[in-house]
Amino acid sequence: MIKIYGNVRSRANRCLWLLEEIGVAYENVSFEFGSGENQSPDYLKLNPAGKVPTIEDEGLVLFESIAINLYLAKTYGKEPIWLHDPNEQALLMQWSIWAVAELEPHVVTMAVEKVFKPEPARDLVKADEAEAVVKQTLPVLEQALKSGQGVLVGDRFSVADLNVAAILTGLKLCQFDFSPWPETQAWLDAALSRPAYAKAMGR
Repeated sequence: MIKIYGNVRSRANRCLWLLEEIGVAYENVSFEFGSGENQSPDYLKLNPAGKVPTIEDEGLVLFESIAINLYLAKTYGKEPIWLHDPNEQALLMQWSIWAVAELEPHVVTMAVEKVFKPEPARDLVKADEAEAVVKQTLPVLEQALKSGQGVLVGDRFSVADLNVAAILTGLKLCQFDFSPWPETQAWLDAALSRPAYAKAMGR
């Protein structure tokens, strides 16, 4: 059985969501922030960075959430979560990597500075700078959704949609206004209304 370390208040949430989508049995070892469990000698043998998520699967130890999701989708997922056409597989990876590189650092900065830090410690200049980058980047996603079939690859929800949507949930925490990007707003609302997302987040 797959063992996954981390909880829904971390980047493990996207892996838990995918596991629910593909319907594979798993054990979740839930770490609480500040508990020190992720710095234990046993855990550091699995992930020397002491971060989450990490998975163990039949002797494979893997960390980095997007790598985990691409592995799980390819190994256990059926179409359309994982697509078998090589060109479509390349697009699954493209959008997943794009979201991590172009959006996630700025979304995380916004969430940290607007939500997670105590109000006196917040740096709103940094948050505004991050938000400006997000606004410059979202038209790429908007155009892709408009040009396609309301999803990023193929004609149905895939691991690419899940990975990008999971990153954009941070904007929901910040009460970000998606109205200038209606395709993105509708696509994200549909993704977050999926039963597998609700099941994963309810753990």
